[in-house]
Amino acid sequence: MEMKPLGRTGIMVTDLCLGTMTFGTQTSEADAHKQMDMALDAGINFVDAAEMYPVNPVSKETVGRTEEILGNWNADNPSRRADYVLATKHSGAGMNHIRDGAPITAQTIPGAIEGSLRRLQTECIDLYQFHWPNRGSYMFRQNWNYAPSGHNTNEVLDNMQECLAALQAQVDKGNIRAFGLSNESAWGTAQWLRIAEQMGAPRVASVQNEYSLLCRHFDTDMAELSVHEDVGLMAFSPLGAGFLTGKYQSGAVPEGSRMSLVASMGGRTGPRVFEAVAAYLEVADRHGLDPVHMALAWCRTRPFMMSAIFGATSTAQLEHILAGRDLRLSDEVVKDITEAHRAHPMPF
Repeated sequence: MEMKPLGRTGIMVTDLCLGTMTFGTQTSEADAHKQMDMALDAGINFVDAAEMYPVNPVSKETVGRTEEILGNWNADNPSRRADYVLATKHSGAGMNHIRDGAPITAQTIPGAIEGSLRRLQTECIDLYQFHWPNRGSYMFRQNWNYAPSGHNTNEVLDNMQECLAALQAQVDKGNIRAFGLSNESAWGTAQWLRIAEQMGAPRVASVQNEYSLLCRHFDTDMAELSVHEDVGLMAFSPLGAGFLTGKYQSGAVPEGSRMSLVASMGGRTGPRVFEAVAAYLEVADRHGLDPVHMALAWCRTRPFMMSAIFGATSTAQLEHILAGRDLRLSDEVVKDITEAHRAHPMPF
């Protein structure tokens, strides 16, 4: 693995990050704690959560449970809290299980952070992220019908300014160290950067968007912004929600898998995705590579990549992922991946 800068904060993170969104549903607390031990022992120093987790499914009864599980691990391992960078997220507008779906505002930020701190049993959140913009975005397969309209620009910008002032107050209290975005666009990220510079408020350090061999929206305008502005990508679903493992090919739906719980896979399921996966599996086979290791290693070749967030529902899956943590791809493999992408663009 490599260490990458978290924006311009001076914080360094591993280019692999342990995702925790199944902690409390598909992954038991005991297994989640084992995963924390395994990841840190393997050299990973970056862990990502959210106040709305776990998922599969998201429910009112389980909201906050992932942070509680991490908090219990922190309480049991107080000397290890300094060994890793802890990230979590404030849910955006429409998450009805939290604050009745209220948008992110200067008024919601203090309570959301205090709640996360309490559940996480920590004194400070290293990276605090806005899970999705109030105005919505083209993420989560909404790109097919995306229309950036219906919002008053001045109101959007005023909200950003007010939120940044509230974040600065949290930095001053020592509750958070850095600020990041998630599911954001190039325009939105640029505005957060511009306003923060004008105010002397927390600068965007990272953006957490979906990115994988199957989902490459980040490759154009966001890539350019990321590189020039030092806003590194935290890629979620780098294994294409599990498709790139090959486990769903030929109609297979393993028991306990994500597809067994959410058949549509968040709008990703369709004939073209299986064709694209087959092409990448063929590349991996041709070069004698494990497809999981290849998919993660490819993400880490990208010039804007800060860290690829992987999830594992079991310790066996985590062990498999960690076995490929130091893989580097040859130019020939990357060339073949590029050809597969040109043949199978935007499969979902």
